[in-house]
Amino acid sequence: MNRVYGREEIVLRARQWIDTPYKHQASLKRIGTDCLGLIRGVFRELEGFEPEDPPAYSPDWSEASGPSGFIEEAMALAARRHLCEVPTDAAALGDVLLFRISARSAAKHVAIMSEENRMIHACSGRAVAEVAFEPWWRRRLTYVFHFPGIETEWLQ
Repeated sequence: MNRVYGREEIVLRARQWIDTPYKHQASLKRIGTDCLGLIRGVFRELEGFEPEDPPAYSPDWSEASGPSGFIEEAMALAARRHLCEVPTDAAALGDVLLFRISARSAAKHVAIMSEENRMIHACSGRAVAEVAFEPWWRRRLTYVFHFPGIETEWLQ
């Protein structure tokens, strides 16, 4: 059974990753991480386990098309296996934000909403940072997920 935790705890844990250097496919606080590694690390801290080992992936890991010719949403499919999807207009503090950087690509960048207009993420060439959740990012927001143990009104 999952723990129950508040949104503030999620943000606190994500903020503890700030200044962790960018390292592709890594997920070690203060050592190195990429955007997915940040989410994996916060998940581990909250839930006490790693939900699954991600496959090896290139920096453009979700660009391949599926058998039908449509872009496979590998990151979104993995998120659905372990997180709770909500509408994009319901994004709230502590939620996982998944972005499609270009219209012809799969959603492949991820962040944690830290305030109404801020998010925490890792970008290639930069350390984990808390940045403005600007219109540029909002236009590319494709999926939103709650962590599984998020405290909700119906649990209280």
